[in-house]
Parts: sequence; structure tokens; C-alpha cells
Amino acid sequence: MKGSELTPGLPEKLGYTKYYEHDGLLRAYANRVMLLAIIFGLIAMTSLGFAIYVRLQPPTVVRVDSTGEASGINSGSEGQEGLSKMSFHVAAGAETEPTELEARALARRFLNSYLNYNPAVVDRNFAEALNFMTANLKIYTLNKLREAEIAQKIKDGNMVSTFKLRDIEPIKGAPYTFMAFGVREVHQTRDGVESTDRIVSRHKVRLAVTRRSEYNPSGLLVAEYWEQQIVGARNSGPLQESLFGK
Repeated sequence: MKGSELTPGLPEKLGYTKYYEHDGLLRAYANRVMLLAIIFGLIAMTSLGFAIYVRLQPPTVVRVDSTGEASGINSGSEGQEGLSKMSFHVAAGAETEPTELEARALARRFLNSYLNYNPAVVDRNFAEALNFMTANLKIYTLNKLREAEIAQKIKDGNMVSTFKLRDIEPIKGAPYTFMAFGVREVHQTRDGVESTDRIVSRHKVRLAVTRRSEYNPSGLLVAEYWEQQIVGARNSGPLQESLFGK
């Protein structure tokens, strides 16, 4: 726009904007951008320095003593070791005794794994039952199973065992010891003929207290086990209570 239109009476060349006004405006924008760049650069360098400082700090080590007291150990400079005591008390798993509910649950799982099997899962069930035992009982039971070739006989005879636990009660005066009663049916097929054994039996399970761990959260293992038959009957008839005969 010409200056004569805004200020009549002045020469036309005086109506244009002076060059130094454009240059000053550009320099002002450039100064603002430079100032913002410096500020953001300082923020970035501060963040980077803080990140480096955090990464260079030694990790915090928490030590738990035998009484369950936790303390944080931080290594200081020039060989000085700083100990910061924590105010909380860690309840160690070994300090808490297993409850009766946990003992019942372990005894029930052991009986179900040891007495329920078929040729397809007998190895897995026996292995799971052995993992519930103490080391000495595990070795003794494993040797007996190998000597009698129990697993192989189950596979050769197509034996299927089904155990139903009826009752499990603690024995008075014997901690972590239970007497269980159940009904067991063993189906066996040989030469195309099936025979069924129905056995009412009782089972004694004594548990030993050990250290709690990730693999044994209850802190219990089977230390003693025996079973005794109360009533038993075998049915090898041609129909075996088939519904066709009723």
C-alpha cells in the first residue's frame, strides 16, 4: 500500500515501509525462537543429567534376618556403608505354622493323586503323589513301586481306579495326622473279561512340617502313609450290574 493514500501530500517514495522495520521484526522473531530453544535445551540437559545420576546410584539391597526384621543396605562413597532400618516387619513363611485347613487340603490332594489312576495318567499321578512326600518316604515308595512293577501292571491290565473320599478327620494327640475313609473301585480287563473290586478302606496320613516355598506354599509333606481294607467285594459276572438285566 502506498503512503500517499494514507498521508496525502507526502511524496510517493516516503509512503513505503522502511526496510529496517522489516529487518527488526524478523530479528525479534529470531530472538524469541532462540530464547525458546535455549530454555528447552536446558530442560533436556537437566533431564538427561538426572537420568544419568539415577542410573549411577547403587541398587537398594534388602536384608531379612532370622527374626524377620528387614533392613535396607545402601553402599556409600569412600568405603562408608549406610544402613537404613525399615519400620515394617516381614512375616516370614517359616514362622507361620500351617493351618488345619491347609493340612486337610494337602492330605486330600495326595489321596486323590495316589488312588485315582488309569493307564494313560498313572505315571503322572504317581509322580505328583511322590512330590507330596518327604525325601525318605519318596525313596521308599518309589523302590516299592519299581520292585512290584505297579505302573506296568496297571497298563498291562488296563486297570482303572476311582477313589471317593467319604470323610477325613484329624487324630487327637497327633498333630497333622489324619484318618480318612473312602470307597475305591478298581476295574481290570484281562482276556476281554472285566472284573471290578469295590473296597471300603481307611487311610492314615501323617504330615511333616517343612519350610514354605514357592513350590510348597503350605509347608507340609506326607511323612507316613498306610491303608487298610475294611470291606471288599469282587464282581466278575457277565453283566456286572448292567441295566439290561433290570
